[in-house]
Amino acid sequence: MMKKKCKFECDVAIIGSGPAGMAAALGAKENGADEVFILDRHNWFGGILNQCIHPGFGLKYFNKELTGPEYAHNFNDLLKKHDISIFFDTTVVKMDKEKIIEVSSSQVGYERIKAKSIIMATGCREKTRGNLNIPGFRPAGIFTAGTAQRFVNIDGLAIGRKVVILGSGDIGLIMARRLKIEGYDVVAVVEILPYPSGLHRNVQQCLIDFGIPLFLNHNITFIEGENRVKGIRIVEIDNDKNPIGSTEKFLECDTLLLSVGLIPETELLKQVKVKIDDKTAGPVVDNLMQTNLEGFFACGNVVQVYDLVDYVSINGYLAGKAAAFYSSSGLIPEKNSLKLKPGKGVKTIVPQIYKFYKNYTSSEEYIYLRAANYINHPDLVFSYEKNVIFKKKLSYVIPSEMIVIEISKFREKILSNDYVEISLES
Repeated sequence: MMKKKCKFECDVAIIGSGPAGMAAALGAKENGADEVFILDRHNWFGGILNQCIHPGFGLKYFNKELTGPEYAHNFNDLLKKHDISIFFDTTVVKMDKEKIIEVSSSQVGYERIKAKSIIMATGCREKTRGNLNIPGFRPAGIFTAGTAQRFVNIDGLAIGRKVVILGSGDIGLIMARRLKIEGYDVVAVVEILPYPSGLHRNVQQCLIDFGIPLFLNHNITFIEGENRVKGIRIVEIDNDKNPIGSTEKFLECDTLLLSVGLIPETELLKQVKVKIDDKTAGPVVDNLMQTNLEGFFACGNVVQVYDLVDYVSINGYLAGKAAAFYSSSGLIPEKNSLKLKPGKGVKTIVPQIYKFYKNYTSSEEYIYLRAANYINHPDLVFSYEKNVIFKKKLSYVIPSEMIVIEISKFREKILSNDYVEISLES
């Protein structure tokens, strides 16, 4: 049976127009891609940025502090300088290894797009109550923090009056401050870990500055209320995550926000059998953000959850630049790939693979690490078979803040090996 001909063709197709997708489009157009398509299921640029009305964006990429909408607007201005085909209100239904993308769109109906390279910039989604198995009823008043952020900041809706937040991720911390400013009674933030899971600056600016209690090493044991949340029971937990019964307490509230982690949106990548990293839950990528399938790239929070949007955009621009080069000339590896392995004290590493290409050299490559625990004055150690290749003293590391290392400073030292183990040693 003959395949239906694709109505649209392009050099680079980018799925998602958030901070990663916008930067990828810019990177592709500024580095030679002729026809660039952006596909997004929403009707606007910026993705999640538009509901993040707080400042703190752009300090590294634009060298000034911006709100989320301002950050998206700045990128939109940059994209307007280029001829880019934009498909809003467009859902990618399916794609295959031949780089044929099937879309359902209000603009073009159900159509097929043939791309020379594809960049996944689909971001991530929030974990819900279903991921947590919290006992109790199923009343109204339970939201993920991101959903509450959209309701309050974009739709102007009230979500309740008295709020408890489970999880101290950045969105939860920012919503604690936002709701306090809006006049809500923010009872507490409850965190199962012994340390906050959001950035230290957000703990200071959103909780401490506003006098909002933070219960570390605590978990919810029951949600009270049948029609509407009436309160929650929380309990302190020990080092093995077992509840200490005598510490149970009741917090009265009518709203519970969940800020308990993010999951990369990898469903489309799984369709084409892209390899997924168990630790990051995103695709395995090399130093040019290419997956194990040639011509399939990924960037931003679909690869891993970044702490700063600026890193997402830096990462996206690199993917766009590499995809443009792949579409015109291909990428030819110089030798066998070098694996970057997480060692002691390191939770995740991106990229997981380093490749040196015969026909492509980039000086804008970074390694992004997340520490497994708090460590004061650790040594960042690159080693091969227990032989130290490179060592650097750091002032401190915490799990919520990424460690960013520029590869160019020691590229030649590590490329002579088939793998390098990266550790954080106290």
